[in-house]
Amino acid sequence: MALSPGYGETPLDGDEFDALLPSIREALGVDVTKAAIFDLEQAVQDEVAADLLNRVLAREIGLDELLNDHFIRELHRRLYADIWSWGGKLRVRELTLGVAPELVAVELRTSLDTLNYRRTMTSDLTPRQLGVAVHAETVRIHPFADGNGRTTRLLADLVFVAAQELDEPELYDWSLDKTRYISLLREYDVHRDATDLAAFIGVRPLSA
Repeated sequence: MALSPGYGETPLDGDEFDALLPSIREALGVDVTKAAIFDLEQAVQDEVAADLLNRVLAREIGLDELLNDHFIRELHRRLYADIWSWGGKLRVRELTLGVAPELVAVELRTSLDTLNYRRTMTSDLTPRQLGVAVHAETVRIHPFADGNGRTTRLLADLVFVAAQELDEPELYDWSLDKTRYISLLREYDVHRDATDLAAFIGVRPLSA
């Protein structure tokens, strides 16, 4: 998902700047913009995504490993721990989004365990729905102080690819109507059914 017009030129606020690792603050200087951090995060994500997708395609990583709370914490660490002090750490502060901080660890483990059980013991989730359900569940919990969007979208792609038995697997297309997307996420929070959200989020060939 791209930056909103004008957003990228906004400097980091005090709390955001303080959360940057000293090495990043030194490298970027005092006038750090959100665009500079976005580009840095995107470069890290591209590298991590390429590595993990290759390992999933080689069947070095399977669904049992992906649908695990330790994996998502490690994924968040790889995406953010070289930039931010909160990288890889579960949220400890109350926010307007997500479950209460004291419930994050239990909810994350229980939700992923439940989805893994459903995919092994039932046939009620297609690969496309499974990846979206993983994304929606982790968004609902909001396990990290920041970076939940990137982390859960990448996790969804990894799960989707791992669940497909195709020579040419697909990825989700995250270029979508954000207003409708958020509305469907809120609806998922109520009924916990990924059908409509999965139908809304498009797909594209992995090779595209």
